[in-house]
Amino acid sequence: MRAQEITFLKLVQGDKQFQVPLYQRTYSWGREQLQRLWEDIGELVEQHLAGESAAPHFLGSVVLAPGRIQAGGVQRWLVVDGQQRLTTLMLAFAALRDHLKETGDARGVDRVHRQILVNEFHEGADHYRLLPTQADREAYTACVQSRADAGGGDNIGAAYRFFRGALAEGHEAGDERWTATVETVLKDLLSIVEITAESGDNVYRIFESINNTGVGLSQSDLLRNYVFMLLPKRGERIYQELWLPMQQSLGPKNLELLVWLDLVVRGHYKTKQSEIYREQQKRLQPLAGDEDALQQEIEQLAERAGRFLRIVDPAREQSPALRAVLERLASWGGQTHYPLALHLLDLVAGGRTTPDDAAQALRYVESYLVRRLICQTPTTGLNRIFMEAPKELETDRPAAEAVRRFLSGRRRRWPSDEELREAIRTKPFYWSGRPPQRSYILRRLEESYRPSEPMDFAKASLTVEHVLPQRPAPAWFDLLAEETEPNQTPQELHDLLVHTLGNLTLTGDNAKLSNHPFERKQQILDASALRMNLEIASAQRWGKAEILQRADRLADRAVELWPGPIGGAKPVGGESPGWSELRAALVAMPSGRWTTYGDVAELIGSHPVAVGAYLSANPTVIGAYRVLTAEGKISPSFRWADGDDRPPPQDLLTSEGVRFDSWGRAHRSQRLTAAELATLLGKDVAQQVWHGPLPEGEDSAAAERFRSQLQEHWPDAYPGVVAALDFWCRQGGYVNYGRYEETSCFPVLDAGTSRSPHLLWPIAVYPVSGTVEVVFQYLKSRTPFDDTEQRRELLNRLNKIDGVELPEAKLELRPSFPVSVFTEHSEEICEVLDWFVGVAALDLARRDRM
Repeated sequence: MRAQEITFLKLVQGDKQFQVPLYQRTYSWGREQLQRLWEDIGELVEQHLAGESAAPHFLGSVVLAPGRIQAGGVQRWLVVDGQQRLTTLMLAFAALRDHLKETGDARGVDRVHRQILVNEFHEGADHYRLLPTQADREAYTACVQSRADAGGGDNIGAAYRFFRGALAEGHEAGDERWTATVETVLKDLLSIVEITAESGDNVYRIFESINNTGVGLSQSDLLRNYVFMLLPKRGERIYQELWLPMQQSLGPKNLELLVWLDLVVRGHYKTKQSEIYREQQKRLQPLAGDEDALQQEIEQLAERAGRFLRIVDPAREQSPALRAVLERLASWGGQTHYPLALHLLDLVAGGRTTPDDAAQALRYVESYLVRRLICQTPTTGLNRIFMEAPKELETDRPAAEAVRRFLSGRRRRWPSDEELREAIRTKPFYWSGRPPQRSYILRRLEESYRPSEPMDFAKASLTVEHVLPQRPAPAWFDLLAEETEPNQTPQELHDLLVHTLGNLTLTGDNAKLSNHPFERKQQILDASALRMNLEIASAQRWGKAEILQRADRLADRAVELWPGPIGGAKPVGGESPGWSELRAALVAMPSGRWTTYGDVAELIGSHPVAVGAYLSANPTVIGAYRVLTAEGKISPSFRWADGDDRPPPQDLLTSEGVRFDSWGRAHRSQRLTAAELATLLGKDVAQQVWHGPLPEGEDSAAAERFRSQLQEHWPDAYPGVVAALDFWCRQGGYVNYGRYEETSCFPVLDAGTSRSPHLLWPIAVYPVSGTVEVVFQYLKSRTPFDDTEQRRELLNRLNKIDGVELPEAKLELRPSFPVSVFTEHSEEICEVLDWFVGVAALDLARRDRM
């Protein structure tokens, strides 16, 4: 085998083809990996535009083995390892080519297509520089060929759509050189180690050895080995007295995090966690031979470890003020604030600020994070802001003032009072951040009432409750009908209000409250120990006016709890963050799907009319033609931009696979709801789902509730559902139930090994609304259904049943079919469940052999 470092352009140029063998898994990179790569690319672009010399970014290795060369054909290389990187970059170039087409750069389109994506003078399979596994091939070639179905619902399509959106947003914000610089970075500043096997090498053995190695050394392990190699005389003593206690108190993960933070607070804020060892080695190398200096370095690191422990375990902090705010940030979760928090504790330890001043600085950090979440400010660049802070803070000011001034920088997007108030009234808070963060904000708002007997939230089991229910009974719609605007339905008004902060509270009685009329909810909330619930219970009714009034009251409390940037209520210039989120949502939509103006409005906290006006004024927004009226029709006001030669929107949607009836209405099964758009954007959309066994005694009561609800609402389907559940139990599964008033049912299979549990459930049955959800959203993270092909097979088998129509673009969501399908097709559903159990059993046997 031989190895060489090479740019991506040089790797792929020439009449060659990289073929992914069948034994490789399908393409699996998700949004997290794509975002990380794009951030690295963005840094290189910024450096290049600023005239700085940018070192190539190392992507990793690609292991290749020579394949056969047919007469007149291309040089074929088998991709033994590295197919995820290769496929990702090829999709980035396909997206770049299509972006150049939209910006009118015909020469750029031709250049990227011929240089990177295809072997120009070859046809058939040889035409493509990369040929993925057969499972991915159709989706990949659709992107390379710019077909109407490019950007489907699988991982290939999602990656292509990710880069289309990232390029569109970057082009909007950058100067005229930005797109050309991205092309330069992708071609010439991404470094890959090309490792080529010799003819006769056993390719499968190479693949096996690469992917079945033991646990490698961590970055902190490498650093420890290097440091103590430089300490031949004092090493054993320093290890026993300093390094080992630090290692034992922190644990492996936190120790690695500490040595990275040590670099960041020293000003090396561009260092990635994968580069810790190399950067620390470079910093310490000049000290080789000076054991006094090296010992001092380890002593400083050990002291910093003690301070870092107070961040991860605030109970260790002696200052009450600092301990309180560190506890709040720990409750908030995440590690974003760690670099700045550690820097502030360094300042306290060095006598350069007081604990109270550092505590006030961290209160500004808390406010910054909370306000951004409520206003749904994009998190892109947030980690970098906190990594830059230790170096960028003004040193001639008190720490709190310096932190507030730093975070108030216009490009750092600390929402003003005005933005905060508007977001509390309009944004779907229930889809913001993670569930613990939503609960944290409501808890802090409740604490702001300063009750004489405060709630012990650590012991209370509280969840977020919608006062106006997510699935309201008809009486709720009658109430909302009194407050609708012209041409607005009660359902549309409900969707705009239901997830806003003014409609949410904390309760331990979620199952009791459910979708009951407000009068019944009043009785339950009136017995609550929470002041915010007593306030809700005192209202005479609960509609639009009451929800907005409560939102304004909560906004007053939020402004007091979480102070804003310097300048007070001055709004930040530029467009509303909602339009950025709108564009991101439309890019995230797989081809062959549509949504409504109301769904988009619900997602971004706007109004359908405003969404329509924005898209009419900006028809070049990617995917604008996929937004239809509530009936599923093309809006009469939609027009392509002048000079755009694309076919009419309905023709374009039809070519993507959207079906229209004779009245020009798109098929409802292909619509993406606001909740599904939010899921595609990576939002944590909380839905009713089984989370574990019910307490003893509740299980039988829940089973009885489920069956009685099903028999009451769907009596014809009742025998078929019960027969299917009985069949499931005979196959070795069991049945569990949800904890809400509408008692959902989950057929569960324990496919775990003796070493670890592994629970699978294919569907969730809702006995009141009459829907059966296929839970691809949860299966995608559970073997063997983390493989797209297995989920696709489940979808295809269900779609053969009359009445089931699950769109392929929802392979990562929760599509549904009517429970009435069980009336005549229970046996066919049992056949699908039998196949599901068999696939899980084969996977269990495989894992038991490992």
